[in-house]
Amino acid sequence: MQFDKEKFTVEEITIGEETIRFRAFRNLVYVGRPVNKAYQSMNIFVPEDLYEGKEINGYSLETAPVFMPNTVGGYMPGDLDEPGYDKYKPGIPNTIFKALLHGYVTAAPAVRGRVQRDEEGRYTGKAPACVVDHKAAVRYLHYFSSELPGDEGKIITNGTSAGGALSSLMGSTGNHPDYEPYLEELGAAKAGDEIFAASCYCPITNLDHGDMAYEWQFCGVNDYHRMNMKMEEGGRPSFTPEDGVMSEEQIQVSKELAEQFPSYINSIGLKDEEGNPLTLEPDGSGSFKRFVEKMVLGSAQKAVNAGMDLSDKSWLAIENGKAVSMDFSGYVKDITRMKTAPAFDDLSLCSPENDLFGNGEVNCRHFTKYAEENSKAGGQMAEDTVIRMMNPMYYIEDDRAEKAKYFRIRHGECDRDTSLAVSAILFAKLREKGCQADYHSPWGIPHAGDYDLDELFAWIDGICKK
Repeated sequence: MQFDKEKFTVEEITIGEETIRFRAFRNLVYVGRPVNKAYQSMNIFVPEDLYEGKEINGYSLETAPVFMPNTVGGYMPGDLDEPGYDKYKPGIPNTIFKALLHGYVTAAPAVRGRVQRDEEGRYTGKAPACVVDHKAAVRYLHYFSSELPGDEGKIITNGTSAGGALSSLMGSTGNHPDYEPYLEELGAAKAGDEIFAASCYCPITNLDHGDMAYEWQFCGVNDYHRMNMKMEEGGRPSFTPEDGVMSEEQIQVSKELAEQFPSYINSIGLKDEEGNPLTLEPDGSGSFKRFVEKMVLGSAQKAVNAGMDLSDKSWLAIENGKAVSMDFSGYVKDITRMKTAPAFDDLSLCSPENDLFGNGEVNCRHFTKYAEENSKAGGQMAEDTVIRMMNPMYYIEDDRAEKAKYFRIRHGECDRDTSLAVSAILFAKLREKGCQADYHSPWGIPHAGDYDLDELFAWIDGICKK
């Protein structure tokens, strides 16, 4: 594990009418004892103007924040990334390209994912590998901070979906001893893994309570509508629609899981911005539900202010240009259900999350008590410590974890991959702990990320230039 500041290339890329010259430090192995060197490496890109003594947006080579996007989705391996075109949006520049244009030093780590195996056939990317790898990459940046460009005291992680969850974990678990044995085993740098800020798009997190949260929101909506993705040659995804109706058994599962959610909410002591408790009644109503509704109404209000016509939303009441109330069940029916019950811990061990919680020898395991007790596959249960290490909620109030000072959370108003409650819970608890959390549910946005880079970069500039 080393950093050679003389080993770089200077390159130029043009997309549309925008051109960036940058210095590239590639394939930096960030651990001393890698399990999978290709996925425990990092690329660092720097606008070449900074090396020539110029400033971009007020940033110099020494003061530029270190933007750290990951490419994780579905808890699959996160590949090394490059400035260029967006993989999923043909013809559109990707986030690294835009970040370099904006003047940020960009550190793009690869991390292991749930499907990877070694030469002996052992799984090497199961939980908590993705978190451990990302922490090791951050430790590398801190360890070599005197030689690296940028301000390593201003590391901002960024990710979408499972990558958004990973970013939230980076922001909430800094230097926690739970991860230390894993980092020691990999030969991670002897430095901290705390970060300055975390950007989290639609985080698929709080997995051990995700099923009950999903059914609290969608229980009673029994038809589902989703798109199945297949990767074609050239790395382009194709999508085919799938529509159906849950079975009677799945409907019963939905009811049972929905009934569990109030007890969870009432056990974690959430509060609103005025310090009032956020709770649920056994039937799922209560102040927490109103808190979530407030998020949707805030989204609607912003859309109205932008001139959007929302008159087709029969569940939404708008009076004199103000979004004043909503019918939550009507809202849920409008955005439609995507996943059948259980959404995450599948009773037959068939979900990506079951795959995530496997171990070296076992591909898929359960991670909720409900699924273990009702398993159709006789599945094993993942260890409590491993389940814990994949959920930021266990660390936000743990003083042994160094929290990022700033969080930015975005969960699209019509996102159905996880319940809106999940990101609302994360936001509320972070705010209670004193973190400065910027939360919004953008109108009409499905499960997606990096769709508002100008706003994201303005937020980063705002916190870095205070």
